[in-house]
Amino acid sequence: MPAAHAPSPRTTVRRGAARAAYDADTVRSVLSAGVIAHVGVTTDDGPIVLPMAYGVRDGAAGAEVLIHGALANAMMRVGESLDVCLTVTIVDGLVVARTPFHNSMNYRSVVVRGMASAIREPDAKLAALRVINDHVTPTWADARPPSNSDLRATLVLSIPLAESSAKVRSGDPIDEDIDLDGPHWAGVVPLETRWGRPDAARDLRGNPPVPPGVAALAGTDAHPSR
Repeated sequence: MPAAHAPSPRTTVRRGAARAAYDADTVRSVLSAGVIAHVGVTTDDGPIVLPMAYGVRDGAAGAEVLIHGALANAMMRVGESLDVCLTVTIVDGLVVARTPFHNSMNYRSVVVRGMASAIREPDAKLAALRVINDHVTPTWADARPPSNSDLRATLVLSIPLAESSAKVRSGDPIDEDIDLDGPHWAGVVPLETRWGRPDAARDLRGNPPVPPGVAALAGTDAHPSR
């Protein structure tokens, strides 16, 4: 059941409001399942939206989404001092109706709006980068840690999850009664996404094992494919 109230007017779902959910569990479940967030800000050259890796954690001030990018990235610099909008969408299938007017998709999505703030303290920055890395590729414990120059060149931003909403569609197409006895097919085409077997880099030296977190993504063993 969707929550009765959105956390703010600007995260209230108006179109398809019955599919909205504002509870933390639904929002976090979509963010946990996603990999890429599209982050939008307004710059002096106009609005820009970029795809970015992200991570989610419970911080001292509440749940937050973490993103990172090069310090030279204009969007990241602007995002530090302005409201940002972050969206994550997972497509679960195509919904094919009897008329193209009612075609749709089954999906899970989240919109987060809030003030982005930079994480500058070195230990906190390192911990935030680990959250982002391990959300996408759980290799932090098995790889070379970032160098000081890596850290200096990277900006990490935190966006509170306090102002967020989810929207979910599932199930069959919703057709009009006049079309139900017609000759046209209707149904759902599921979209399945999975990780493949890891392929070793061509310049890999020796025979190091695939990190356990990477092997677990595809359910493979620890031996790289050549």
